[in-house]
Amino acid sequence: MVVDDEQSMCEFLEIILLRNNYRVSCFTDAFAAVSSLETTNYDLVISDLKMPMMSGLEMLRTVKKKNPATEMIMITAFASTTSVIEAMKNGAFDYINKPFKVDEILLTIEKALKNSHLQRENLRLHKELEKRFGFDNLIGKSSSMMKIYEVIKQVAPTKTNILICGESGTGKELIARAIHFSGPNREQPFVAVNCAAIPEQLLESELFGHTKGAFTGAVSQSEGYLGAADGGTLFLDEIGELPLALQVKILRLLQEKCFQKVGSPKEISVDLQFIAATNLDLMAAVESGAFRQDLFYRLNVIRIDLPPLRQRQQDIPLLLQHFLHKYTIEYKRDFESFSPEVTRTLMDYNYPGNIRELENIVERCVILETGEKVISAATLPQLLQHQAPGSLTTTLPNEGLDLEEVVTKLETDLIGQALQKSHGNKTQAAKLLGLSFRSLRYRLDKYEL
Repeated sequence: MVVDDEQSMCEFLEIILLRNNYRVSCFTDAFAAVSSLETTNYDLVISDLKMPMMSGLEMLRTVKKKNPATEMIMITAFASTTSVIEAMKNGAFDYINKPFKVDEILLTIEKALKNSHLQRENLRLHKELEKRFGFDNLIGKSSSMMKIYEVIKQVAPTKTNILICGESGTGKELIARAIHFSGPNREQPFVAVNCAAIPEQLLESELFGHTKGAFTGAVSQSEGYLGAADGGTLFLDEIGELPLALQVKILRLLQEKCFQKVGSPKEISVDLQFIAATNLDLMAAVESGAFRQDLFYRLNVIRIDLPPLRQRQQDIPLLLQHFLHKYTIEYKRDFESFSPEVTRTLMDYNYPGNIRELENIVERCVILETGEKVISAATLPQLLQHQAPGSLTTTLPNEGLDLEEVVTKLETDLIGQALQKSHGNKTQAAKLLGLSFRSLRYRLDKYEL
């Protein structure tokens, strides 16, 4: 769109733009241009600054309000520092003085259109993320989940610290994303960090960033996860695994809203929401000295306790249909339901791996099922076919079984029970299982529990 009260300028720009294969609409009346915004989606608006009836700055504000991704270039013969600053503050891409060279404005137009396309792509991706991770994507109608939905609605508009507790596989990150994408900063970054997955010696620089030369191997500067999350949400999963030295720095971050990069004395301020998650009993960790009490209370402003799937039996049919729909689309299959036997078996199972385990079972069934429309019991894992949940079979079925899978299921089930009995305390769980802490940790990593 070109908007200029001088007919000759409109005609001049139209000729240039058409010659360079741009589609263009020209207006000498700013109000007619604004009306056109209702029916046409423009990538770029080129507007004169000084026009009768409506100024270029008013035009700029109107365009940005209707479509933030539309870029705007201001042109004028009466430039001033004040008007330049005002235009840039209101979102103008650039500012060109009359008279201008054709090559100059064509280069500026090319840059502005690239920026507009990037913004539109970002908006599209954000909408996809909102659709995938928004509040409406949460599944469950049990009373425990309904209470959680109410909490999410209340906390989403705020920037308060939130602690999400629950066993592995219960969907803690999904809840964190739902809070973020339901809040006012949904257009800003959501950065998830698994504290248990990053080696301890690298965790500080990964979180806080580092300067060039801060340590051996720091060949360039890094903004870190905190810098990447500025303006949005930082989600620290498995926060109970943070070393005590880093807990002190996280506490200061929460109190002061600022931090220092590794190797730099400079204070950097950040504006973000802080959501943490754990599958541990943090109070027990506080009592044992493994977790700082002051950090726990700073995190525990709003606490969300996610129930394990075995306490949400009412939600299992909904989850089954959701994952069936998801994987029939992904693998281009045509299944509509589960057989009554499969449904009954999956309803009775106790899911030590929670929702993640249920999803894996459904994905397996969709891949292996050879029949039509209905998922049969033959595609269930061997452990579910030949034994009741929690029991140990010592009888080999005539058709044989997958020993590795049976052992895996048995181990994950018993580890899940041990963690439940110990309220997430891994040291205590290892004792209940007669394992060393290192052996338990190895199995937790192996089975992604």
